[in-house]
Amino acid sequence: MEMKNEWVKDPKIFNVNRLRATASIHRYASIKELKEKQSSFNYSLNGSWKFHYATGFNQLIPEFSNKDYCVDHWDEIKVPGHIQLQGYGKPMYVNQIYPWSGTQQIIPGEIPDKNPIGSYVTYFDSSVIKDNVDTYITFHGVESAMALWVNGTFVGYSEDTFTPSSFNITDLIVNGENKIAVNVYRFSSGSWLEDQDFWRLSGIFRDVYLEIKNKTHIVDFRVDSNLTDDYKDGTFSTKVKVVGIGNYNIKLELYDKENIIYSSKKEVIVEGEANLHFQTIIDNPRKWSAEQPNLYKVIICLENENNEVTEYVSCDTGFRRFEIKENVMYINGKRILFNGVNRHEFDSEMGRAINKEVMEKDIKIMKQFNVNALRTSHYPNNPYMYDLCDKYGLYVIDEVNLETHGTWKYGQKEEEGALPGSKSEWTDAVLARCKSMFERDKNHPSIIIWSLGNESFGGENFRKMY
Repeated sequence: MEMKNEWVKDPKIFNVNRLRATASIHRYASIKELKEKQSSFNYSLNGSWKFHYATGFNQLIPEFSNKDYCVDHWDEIKVPGHIQLQGYGKPMYVNQIYPWSGTQQIIPGEIPDKNPIGSYVTYFDSSVIKDNVDTYITFHGVESAMALWVNGTFVGYSEDTFTPSSFNITDLIVNGENKIAVNVYRFSSGSWLEDQDFWRLSGIFRDVYLEIKNKTHIVDFRVDSNLTDDYKDGTFSTKVKVVGIGNYNIKLELYDKENIIYSSKKEVIVEGEANLHFQTIIDNPRKWSAEQPNLYKVIICLENENNEVTEYVSCDTGFRRFEIKENVMYINGKRILFNGVNRHEFDSEMGRAINKEVMEKDIKIMKQFNVNALRTSHYPNNPYMYDLCDKYGLYVIDEVNLETHGTWKYGQKEEEGALPGSKSEWTDAVLARCKSMFERDKNHPSIIIWSLGNESFGGENFRKMY
């Protein structure tokens, strides 16, 4: 299969070979790695990449992805970072219209004639890959669409600016130097779903890394820490999915600070895929709320038939019960009064390619001024932001990357022209955006409301997302 330029303007094609969405997983080879939060399973590709800027398809270099094509003479660009903030093209601020509305009228799904494309290249050595493992590459944020090649072979295509795009590149790795090549398209059919009121930029603006996984590994897990009806005790439930082959043990431990309050081990025979379920009652746990964000640590380890641990995965969890009774929101049986903010992920110098320091500064300012709720307007934020909301205590409204108010002018009636409406050609794309957000963020106790998007009218596609 080869990349086809027509995909960029086809709303029915929004991912090719992109892996299914899962929870954000922090994977470690040892307890020491886990405590230090330094994983040998991950290899960062952040840094300086070689870069070529094209104002349109006619200026692309088709052979740039070839293994032997030399890019030594190319410019360099910082990843993560925006193309327009590093000297190529211009940022554009647009609110209720699309970036092309003032110069070209096109039907939804089509892309404007002026569609800048950034070609990126970086290299890594095979020595960073362990023996007998699978290798994946993950892009946490690319605006607005990307195509990927490894060593000259096309890997896949993806849209959706604000959730991860992961690909299995195991079979393409060669001994020695390996070449990663990416085209980033400023506008795609997905841009019609991303008409947020903000600065329009493009580029690889979040982390990129290789993830090395054992042939048999934990691929996903779901933690649900709730409360009993009297709000006294905790109901703890965790579902774990393993892929691979062989006889294994899965051990789950729940920690209150440094003390284990629950431990269980189960045997599992993995033949392609296996699912396990752990559940128990925790006596009178410390409750999580914005005022008292008490967290517990979940550690899951996978052991082979020789009782050797092959990997650890971990996340924080909090026992809380969210309810709506007579149109009033409650947490742990007490009424919630939102003192909230709508927050764009943005910095005056970095744009949306913000770092951890900026995120922590934002959180601390919110807490300083008694803000207790955050809406991720209007797209899923950097995954680290949710860790901070769990830790510091903020109620989160997590919002799907969907806004289309610029389409309301199309058609004689708003419900006829607005996207995605009930239009079947957009159904799979918006469902994928919804699923990608939910699966990535499902284990965060701070998230109490899921939003289906912003200013996108209505229709059957929203019922399906719900």
